[in-house]
Amino acid sequence: MGDVPDPAARRGGRRAGGRVPEEDGVRQRARAGVLTYAALIVLTVVSLFPLVWTAVAASGSNGRLARTPPPLWFGDDLPENLAAAWTDAAMGTALLNTTIVAGTVAAGTVLFSTLAGFAFAKLRFRFKDLLLLLVVGTMMVPPQLSVVPLFMLVAELSWTDRLQSVVLPALVSGFGVFFMRQYLVTALPTELVEAARVDGASGPRVMWHVVFPAARPAMAVLAMLTFVMSWNDFFWPIIALTQSNPTVQVALTGLGRGYIPDQSVIMAGALLGTLPLLLVFVVFGRRIVGGIMQGAVKG
Repeated sequence: MGDVPDPAARRGGRRAGGRVPEEDGVRQRARAGVLTYAALIVLTVVSLFPLVWTAVAASGSNGRLARTPPPLWFGDDLPENLAAAWTDAAMGTALLNTTIVAGTVAAGTVLFSTLAGFAFAKLRFRFKDLLLLLVVGTMMVPPQLSVVPLFMLVAELSWTDRLQSVVLPALVSGFGVFFMRQYLVTALPTELVEAARVDGASGPRVMWHVVFPAARPAMAVLAMLTFVMSWNDFFWPIIALTQSNPTVQVALTGLGRGYIPDQSVIMAGALLGTLPLLLVFVVFGRRIVGGIMQGAVKG
């Protein structure tokens, strides 16, 4: 009986200031949660500051931007600057062209990369490892090396200043093929593909009913990444297109060409070119994140 702890003594020790391990764990988790939220708030502010500063700069004038210290709040000229950028840069045509180019490139890249990624992940054919090595090797080649032959080909086909000159060279990417291959290796069981074939499913039916549903989270991520990269692409479009049929990045080069460039109008054009990307992320961001989490749970 002497070895049994007294409940009253335990209560007395707690009143005397003794700590309970469970209470220490709760305090530590609460402290870690506060630090985590504080870090997330700081990162959010730092990430949003360039966008907010672009809007602030677009709402003023050159004289207002030249002040020391620079203004940190919005001015009164935002509607006028947006209208000037919209007119001077033919932003309506540019936004339509960029939407067509980025959407087509994203859809084509996702489709062809999924097909090729499935082949490299689950099919058996000769020289598979060598071909995969060549695909990965294309990511190491700077795009500047292919500009001259690519432009010669585009000129031979009479595609200069046409959107297909920007779309077709970007429909397949080595990164997309490698990304889908790495995902399907673990996310798509080989037994599932073999079972579909045993049931008599053809190749297209296997792709539509087995591969595409399993690859949906990775396809969503690849589509978002490709859309953003295609939207922001500048190097090849500035060579293949002109101001008469521009994308957004090409159209922005037409702003601020005067003796004293109006920086506020340039910032307004940059803001107009950024807003569609924000809209796409707001509309589809939750679905993409949900698909990623769903794929992670299934894997």
